[in-house]
Amino acid sequence: MQFTSKPALAAWIFGGVLLDQASKMMARAVLVPGKASVYLDGIFRIQMVQNRGAFLSLGSTLPESARQAILVIGVGVFVVGLLWYLFHSTTTTPETRFALGLVAAGGTGNLIDRAFFQGGVTDFLNLGVGSLRTGIFNVADMYITFAVIFMVLGSLRKPKLAG
Repeated sequence: MQFTSKPALAAWIFGGVLLDQASKMMARAVLVPGKASVYLDGIFRIQMVQNRGAFLSLGSTLPESARQAILVIGVGVFVVGLLWYLFHSTTTTPETRFALGLVAAGGTGNLIDRAFFQGGVTDFLNLGVGSLRTGIFNVADMYITFAVIFMVLGSLRKPKLAG
């Protein structure tokens, strides 16, 4: 994976944050909050909401000070630490750098929203069939989810034997 050199990784992370923010900017400009547009016989929905919590609105009912401490300061420290690790570690594999780069891009994208939109994150995508549906999510959430799936699948591979 040649795209995990430091300059390439920085470009991937920056590009990921840019794509996430552009998609959210478009959603805020075009979509009516709460109004769903349904496509592919209901499999794909676009419905903008401001999520004041984390994954699936977890923590949205916490007091403002606790939410700020956890979701802005805590996530900010985590993202800064992750970026430092990504650009200074000499022991990570290219696959791990790729996955952690996706987490950094997703975390940064959602952190920008929290900083500029009163602690809320713009979510607008939803998938499902019938009553079996995902929560409403955004591009940054897709990066983080893909990174987790990528790491889990990578951990299930049989290790290569040294020979």
